[in-house]
Amino acid sequence: MKRWIVPFVVFFAGASAGSYWLGMYTQAQTPAPLTIPKELTSYRDVVKRILPAVVSVESKSTPKAAKKNTPPPKLDGVPIPDEFRKFFEEFRMNPDTFDAPRHGFGSGFFIDPNGAILTNYHVVEGADVVTIQLQDGRKFTSHDIHGDRRTDLAVVRLDAKGPFPYLDMGDSDQMEIGDRVLAVGAPFGLAGSVTHGIVSAKGRNLNLNMYEDFLQTDAPINPGNSGGPLVNLEGKVVGINSAIKTRSGGFQGVGLAVASNLAKNVTKALLTNGVVRRGYLGIQIRDLAPDVAQRLGLASNTGVVVGEVFDNTPASKAGLKAGDIITSINGHAVKDGRSLQFVVAGLPVNKAVPVEIFRDNQKRTVNVTIEEQPAEFGTANVPLPRVPQNQVDSISVDKIGIDVADLTDNLADELGYRKGTQGVVITRVQPGSLADSAGLRKGMLLLKLDNHKVENAAAARTLFDKATLASGVLLQIQSPQGGVNFVLLKTS
Repeated sequence: MKRWIVPFVVFFAGASAGSYWLGMYTQAQTPAPLTIPKELTSYRDVVKRILPAVVSVESKSTPKAAKKNTPPPKLDGVPIPDEFRKFFEEFRMNPDTFDAPRHGFGSGFFIDPNGAILTNYHVVEGADVVTIQLQDGRKFTSHDIHGDRRTDLAVVRLDAKGPFPYLDMGDSDQMEIGDRVLAVGAPFGLAGSVTHGIVSAKGRNLNLNMYEDFLQTDAPINPGNSGGPLVNLEGKVVGINSAIKTRSGGFQGVGLAVASNLAKNVTKALLTNGVVRRGYLGIQIRDLAPDVAQRLGLASNTGVVVGEVFDNTPASKAGLKAGDIITSINGHAVKDGRSLQFVVAGLPVNKAVPVEIFRDNQKRTVNVTIEEQPAEFGTANVPLPRVPQNQVDSISVDKIGIDVADLTDNLADELGYRKGTQGVVITRVQPGSLADSAGLRKGMLLLKLDNHKVENAAAARTLFDKATLASGVLLQIQSPQGGVNFVLLKTS
């Protein structure tokens, strides 16, 4: 019985194995087709929808029109970094040839079927006429140009019968690092060019404009791409290509696009009113360092320092002072300077709003009546750093590595401080010292030490001698360039 059963079992197993290998052989001959997402092999479908709505923009200004406009500021008072200069020089006028006709070239795209085109401000800056060329070869000219220098955005309207192909604005906040995007425009004049990449970073703030929210991308962007759309794979605009970070003048892996959510409100205002009206406080602000916030008993991501209060502004009229820390405005928590800027810009003008501040270790509420931001606000040049040129009688504070002196009227004038400014001036900073590491520099003023007012140089040394650096010493300092700020000196 056993001898009969064994061959049967062996045969059955062998038959099963044979079926298995036969199946494997059959499958090898006729493999099942692989399912590959189409966007991995081609962007053709989304590109076909995008290209007809993207245009080339050529701007011109006559000598007469050029004289009516003032030369552009240094990007709101801040000199253009060298790595950005070559890119912007492709489009910005040269003040040395101010009376000559100016030309600019870039890209743009339709945002509605009636002929409204969104582009960059620096593409059409100072122009009195623009020529728009569509992908199908049609050309139109327009004198209806409205721009917003503070966000580097502009709108051009065509006086022509539509409808025109247009792109929908997407939600830039929903984009994540790693999401794929396409950049469309006319790099070096090559209209209809499409490049691809990913979102490399979000929320970039590079001090190119007063109000910024850049998406960073590695999709190749070059001069001529400015004003063109950065789109997601649904064909919706998530950014407006604006700048590149480069040392060569061409693309080097870092492109910057104005986030679509920032552009939406600006575009709406330009189409409705021709200008963007914003509220303002009239202050210079600095972000609050986390260690300083902790020392003051505030949350690490809350508050900005009022560096300076400008004369005859809403802030000065309400009694805000340099050194105040703004923690909330109109019920909105202030996390940093950028969030404060955007909240204030959107507040209704001529209306009082509560501003919560932290002053002298106490929380207070000040009512500020918001006013419309003047056209010239933010264009003042930042004064260059100054240091004492003449020998002054100083006192050494070896504990932190500085020399200090009383601030006289002549010395204050020499350093660029306003008349009547009080404080103790730093005349020397020892290289490698604690003060040097904390960012203290010659020409800065010491105003307070752990909430004690620094009356004179001798008092400053006495206060430092009594201070315990292991637990930290909180300084309130001032400079002509950055206004009032806080610095925490702490060993290790």
